Amino acid sequence: MTAARAGSAPRAYGVYRPVLPVTSPGNPDLMVYTGDAGGRCEIFVWDRSTGVTRQLTDRPHGTLRCAADEDAVWWFDEDRGGVGGWRIQDFDGGRDRPALAGVPRGRPAGLALAAGGAVAVGIRGPGGLGVHLGRRGGVAVPVLRTTEPGTLCDLAPDGGLLAVRGPAHSARAVTLLTPDGTTAAVLSGERGRVWPLGFAPAPGRTLLLVMSERDGRYQLGAWSPGPGLEPLPWCSFDTETTARWYPGTGRPRVLLRQDRHGRSLLFTADLDRRELTPLPTPEGSLLDAAPAADGDVHFIWTDAVTVPRALSLSGRPLPGQSDWRLPRFGHRADLWTPGPDGPVHTFVTTPADRPGPHPLVLLVHGGPADHDRDAYDPMVQALVGSGHAVARVNYRGSTGYGPRWRSAYSEGVGHTQVADLVRARADLLARGIGRAGAVGLCGTSWGGYLTLLALGTHPELWDVGVAVKPLADCVTAFRHATPALQALDTALFGGTPDQVPGAYAHASPSTYASRVRSPLLIVAARRDAKCPPEQVEAYVERLRAGGVAHEVMWVDSDHDGYDGADHLAVIERSLGFLGGGLPAAPVPAEPSPLGERG
Repeated sequence: MTAARAGSAPRAYGVYRPVLPVTSPGNPDLMVYTGDAGGRCEIFVWDRSTGVTRQLTDRPHGTLRCAADEDAVWWFDEDRGGVGGWRIQDFDGGRDRPALAGVPRGRPAGLALAAGGAVAVGIRGPGGLGVHLGRRGGVAVPVLRTTEPGTLCDLAPDGGLLAVRGPAHSARAVTLLTPDGTTAAVLSGERGRVWPLGFAPAPGRTLLLVMSERDGRYQLGAWSPGPGLEPLPWCSFDTETTARWYPGTGRPRVLLRQDRHGRSLLFTADLDRRELTPLPTPEGSLLDAAPAADGDVHFIWTDAVTVPRALSLSGRPLPGQSDWRLPRFGHRADLWTPGPDGPVHTFVTTPADRPGPHPLVLLVHGGPADHDRDAYDPMVQALVGSGHAVARVNYRGSTGYGPRWRSAYSEGVGHTQVADLVRARADLLARGIGRAGAVGLCGTSWGGYLTLLALGTHPELWDVGVAVKPLADCVTAFRHATPALQALDTALFGGTPDQVPGAYAHASPSTYASRVRSPLLIVAARRDAKCPPEQVEAYVERLRAGGVAHEVMWVDSDHDGYDGADHLAVIERSLGFLGGGLPAAPVPAEPSPLGERG
């Protein structure tokens, strides 16, 4: 779980990538996970019965994706550009080899493993999505080739059907295919978003789990040949919820994880008995949760001041645990600020050793279909340890607050979210948490986009800004984006840049670049497929043309990156830049103005 460590900040901090182990379907004591290997993500195998851990991969730029079937470990062997293919190795070691011959190299777009070695692989290349079917170690047969955006979801246990996920709002939100490529069924999301979650593991009963948006709620359903999609109204939620089948061939049961107001809830649903049972977990966030073959439930738990930990309901140990046990470094609280579509929820963390008002950083989450959680973040720890207050705002468009909140864009793309950041800033200053003249913005990806847009549209409100791998020029980003991202932009803006040029110009930070007045650091990645380097360069050129002072840091990675050293370098540069723009106040020994939660 630990990707890197450092002690050069005011307080020592770590960079973590919390992941759950993948359990072998044939042996619940054999697990595969992504762990730390000297500051890189690599794949490990752990035998719980013996306590022995074995590192499987060792590559200069790290390895992230892994899976397991009854007999083998799967891992995605990609180059530094993110292009590659799946390889396999026996659990007890030996030579690794190609998992499925005949599959072209590309970017991963889904992997589905069925009993007996049957496998389906989704791969995305220059020509679009390809789905291939075969047996582990054998030769692949192409099932689907399409230029439409999509991802392989799952393969039925008997190998008779494949589920492909398209855009959840589209006419082909879910496509069911037979092994010869024939379309067996299509589920439309045009009247309400629909997305597949996987086939039931029991052979002989083809049942696909489906989530739908209905009447402002998220409702579980089950699709099967003949009857089609059967809604399960007794299993419905007011905020985003995902689900996984329990392994095994007994009564069909599902594990559900709900994200609600920045925290998590866990349930078991018995589909035959139509029973929904809550499961006991600590207050905070579950970053992931999965049922194990032995009936246990594994989950990653954290809260704002506690490092993520892999836990199980049974209390049995899990692999890949970090040896970091950091002390509580601040006070945490919730802030609700009135807004036109309802109150805006903000997670606030303040220093424990000094009173407010503090220099304040709004740490802006990405997405936009995501949200900030009551969860540990090394940036929060380092900033609070340096005497700053940190606010994480779940602006309109965030998940975890229901479909209406997620679709609220009344002031336009980007501007709606910036309006919520502005409201939260005013509330934080009015409550004496933040200090006027010492308010900064920092965000990554879509959060970096909102940082740049806020700096340009409200330059008088901010005193420093850091945008990491941001969307910076909407039109240029569209021109260089993948088909899947172009489809997302088309839905978000209501068309392409040629169809609705005004919408793209209104939302683009580059339109307002010449108005930026605060010190600005931009961090960009040379091989970023999500926020391409060309659009960052276009934005920087606008800054230069307007005579705006700025700094640019280029990293030789993709959008995510698997090397802890890269993440650490970005964090250190960002912290130094924010600290220079927002000097901390002196340190008197008085309590924080915010009461501590829990």
